[in-house]
Amino acid sequence: MRLKLGKIGLQRFVIMGIFVLLFIIMSLLSPVFLTTTNLINVLRQVSMVVIVGCGMTLLLTSGGIDLSVGSVLALSGVICAKLAVSGVPLPVAILGGVASGFIIGLLNGTLVVFFKIPFLIATLGSMYIARGLAYIISGGQAVVAGLPDSFKIPGRGYVGFIPIPILIMIIICVVFYIIQSRTILGRYSYAIGGKLETAILSGINISNVQLLFYSLVGLLSGVAGIILSSRLASGQPNTGLGFEFDVIVAVILGGTSLSGGEGTILGTIIGALIVGVLNNGLNLLGVHTFYQYILSGATLVLAVILDMTLKGRGIKIRHKIRQ
Repeated sequence: MRLKLGKIGLQRFVIMGIFVLLFIIMSLLSPVFLTTTNLINVLRQVSMVVIVGCGMTLLLTSGGIDLSVGSVLALSGVICAKLAVSGVPLPVAILGGVASGFIIGLLNGTLVVFFKIPFLIATLGSMYIARGLAYIISGGQAVVAGLPDSFKIPGRGYVGFIPIPILIMIIICVVFYIIQSRTILGRYSYAIGGKLETAILSGINISNVQLLFYSLVGLLSGVAGIILSSRLASGQPNTGLGFEFDVIVAVILGGTSLSGGEGTILGTIIGALIVGVLNNGLNLLGVHTFYQYILSGATLVLAVILDMTLKGRGIKIRHKIRQ
């Protein structure tokens, strides 16, 4: 008889427990927390993290990472706002913003795959490039004057009773869940991150797959940038500072391993909800931003410790209980 306790299943169980506990604590500490308005607000806030987190899950599972997503978010929002101000139809302006994110993602993939630049260096460089472009295009100021009222629809509009950002998040989650769990591309992400040599011997085109993953992360960052700029009703070059931090924390909390080969979209969603509930609860409780930074940093460290601990423990448990 063989019993098997995987690291992903164990970690997902742990973080689900953390989420439930955190949810209960915030409900007891703040009477506003459980209101419908606030819960919808939490989902709106985490929607952008989840959207980018779906792409980051595939990328991190395959052994890569992208630190430029916050700057790409800002650049996409600024470009969309600039195009809208200049009289370009909103759908075309949105397409321009999303395309800019895709281009930066493609650049990241090209630097990593073809120029063999370490992904941390490549995406860190792109982070500064995208941020600089956002400031140059906007002139260092928020793009507000001349924006049409329709610009607010992607971030503030509703489809029935569902806010558009939440609806977009749900659609992207479903699509990427299918990609990861039901397609060969999802299997490639596990294979490349789990055992690169085996993936190469299996005939997987590593370069094309990694290039696609980086491009997808850039594209999704562009989508998130459109949503945020629409919510703010402006294209602001200084938005998205620390956004990459929230995405990476959510993905790691959700069980995606820093060393690659392991990760799930469902886990990322739970991780993002933990980050969202924590931030929202601290704001409701009036905790100063300075202390929130400390707690956020501690959350990242604990997420990595959890990843390393459960990974080792999972291996030991499987070894012991096989008979």
